[in-house]
Amino acid sequence: MTKIRVLDPDTVNQIAAGEVVERPASVAKELLENAIDAGATSILVDVTSDMAAVTKIRVTDDGEGMTPEEAVLAFSPHATSKIRDIADLSAIHTLGFRGEALASIAAVAEVTMITRPRGAGALAGTRVVVRGGEVVEKSEVGAPEGTTIVVERLFYNTPARRKFLKSRNTELAHIYAVVENLALAHREIAFRVVHNGKERMATQRSGEVLATIAGLYGADLARALVPVEGRLPFIRISGYVSRPSESRGNPSQVFVSINGRSISSRRIAAAVREGYGTLLPKDRYPVAFIDLTIETDLVDVNVHPTKREVRLSREREITGAIAAAVEEALAGHDLLGDGAAEPVQQPLVPSEPARNPAPAAAEPEAAYAVGHRGLARSDRQLRRTETEGQENLLPPMEPIGQVAATYIVAEGTDGTLYLVDQHAAHERVLYDQVAEQRDKAAGSQELIMPVVLSLPPKESAALRDAVPLLADEGFLVEEFGRDTFAVRAVPVALGAVEDPGRVRETIDEVLAGEARTAPDRREAVTCIVACRGAVKAGALLTPDQQKRLLMQLARTKTPWTCPHGRPTVVAFDKRKLDGLFRRG
Repeated sequence: MTKIRVLDPDTVNQIAAGEVVERPASVAKELLENAIDAGATSILVDVTSDMAAVTKIRVTDDGEGMTPEEAVLAFSPHATSKIRDIADLSAIHTLGFRGEALASIAAVAEVTMITRPRGAGALAGTRVVVRGGEVVEKSEVGAPEGTTIVVERLFYNTPARRKFLKSRNTELAHIYAVVENLALAHREIAFRVVHNGKERMATQRSGEVLATIAGLYGADLARALVPVEGRLPFIRISGYVSRPSESRGNPSQVFVSINGRSISSRRIAAAVREGYGTLLPKDRYPVAFIDLTIETDLVDVNVHPTKREVRLSREREITGAIAAAVEEALAGHDLLGDGAAEPVQQPLVPSEPARNPAPAAAEPEAAYAVGHRGLARSDRQLRRTETEGQENLLPPMEPIGQVAATYIVAEGTDGTLYLVDQHAAHERVLYDQVAEQRDKAAGSQELIMPVVLSLPPKESAALRDAVPLLADEGFLVEEFGRDTFAVRAVPVALGAVEDPGRVRETIDEVLAGEARTAPDRREAVTCIVACRGAVKAGALLTPDQQKRLLMQLARTKTPWTCPHGRPTVVAFDKRKLDGLFRRG
């Protein structure tokens, strides 16, 4: 027998489905894109779930609809109305074009389509039922113009695929994210999402992106945005970016669309971040909504089965233009607006040099005058992590100053020079203490005033899923309205009583992560809490504070690295120093 064989159609369809249909959100994305391509002005996404999983997705649009013949043909593999031959691939103006979506979904689910063509004078619509890729029913039915597609029992015939799905709320969050991205890219369409009979999201038809942003993410964020415009002969850039004060700990809120297609691109996100230059710390990212209109022959949308990624010709010019447009927008705008960040702590420097300057003291108190508020914060942070009676695992060392308000310089009794990363060091201290408190189910402090979080639907769904995990870490989060939550207690180590914004940032980072197992998620939350509660790079420390931090670090179990594996201490013994200066 020959080793080479032609696969049967069922196997081929399920392989294709594995590439296109990863989870319920994949189904929603493909159906929504088809509805947009059909010229819909209003789209309803109705999601049904039980306590464990999403059980049904229904997408209804008022688009152009299909004839009875087209309704059946649409489920055939590689059947599409979007292109006719290979030449059309170089000028794609639609979101779908491969002709795989309906066939792939129907291969792993039960699908019912009800459709009626718009303006064709048809008195009745068509109902088509497909199971496992086979059309099992076709009949006439009363229906409005447009198309409704219902997908049930997803992966019923591929149980191994079901095992890889996440929790119900995680899968809902992915569905909401799909709708948000498409709503941002297609403001001319009204989107509505309903889950188990309750409306979770709604946008109005509007040509104004700022109105859509406000509807999805709230007026406060919309007010903190700066308009961006840019143009080259082959590209037009438009959109909004956040002021530096409205930043995030990860790049997940950089939204990009190219020719109406919502896409994921690390290089474009990096170009947006590059436009900020030194306005943002290295570990912070903006919120951005960027629409790119690019000549179609410069965009290859056929590089990924789900069309999440694209390939760009002249990519360097495009990313350079994006960075320049963001930089120009920020340079010409008042960045102090509402919620401006506190200025970086700097030593006090006289505006004019003194005529007879006195010799500089080793630790001039004037250097800390401007940073008094920061010193007080650092003192509170260090006071929370004081411990006693533990073994010192670092060699004896005495601090002698700071470099760049980031590294503590210390000298050992044998003349060794030590450089200590103050943030990494305190992060290690906090991590050990938070992990110990976590294991003892202790370490919460109640907030005098709860921190209220109003979140978009995708983040709300993710937060509902994370509430038990957050509770294990010392957060008490309660839901008290549509997509609104109150944080009533936080871990002691976080110290967020005086800084509610830190609560939001910490929870944002928890929601941005998607660890595979519960222990991984707990570990991730512990690391985030330790990082957020630790003394920051750039914070001025008094000699006493420097000494206290070194003592706390010495009492940890593993003082040489932070929880992320970065070194906390670098040592130069006298022999190494002599070698650097060619002595000896």
